[in-house]
Amino acid sequence: MRFNKTKMRQLVDWGAALRAGVYSGLIFLALNLLLTHLYVGSPWVVVRLVASVVMGKGVLPPPATFDVTIFLVALVVHLVLSIGFACLIAYVLHRWGLIVGILGGAVLGLALYAINFYTISFFFPWFFPMRSWIMALSHALFGACAGGFYEAMEVEKFVPAES
Repeated sequence: MRFNKTKMRQLVDWGAALRAGVYSGLIFLALNLLLTHLYVGSPWVVVRLVASVVMGKGVLPPPATFDVTIFLVALVVHLVLSIGFACLIAYVLHRWGLIVGILGGAVLGLALYAINFYTISFFFPWFFPMRSWIMALSHALFGACAGGFYEAMEVEKFVPAES
């Protein structure tokens, strides 16, 4: 008697990846608002930095106060990037489970920190002064949340693997 073994591969749950991006992005933003308020003095510094990616460095000069337009632009930019990076994390880690999602997500979050602050700062030099343990920690936490939320929310689907 012969059993026909069909190899299966797991699909990425893009809906869970999108939700993981939104949730982890909001946690990341809240953490950065809190930490920059505690260590820099104004929570709006990080908001203005994110908005400057689209609006230019004209939004950076002091005082770093609240501005509705700058906040909304920063929120949209931040959530789009968070969703994109969470989808990347989901694509890389979707096969392994919750613990690997959290730990692997934290490692990928640190890689994202390195990319953001050691390469992207070449194009946006005003990001250079923000290289700090605060940003490294918050990026690691973002990755851990994105990986963990994705693994917790994903609906596992398998399809036959192509030979």
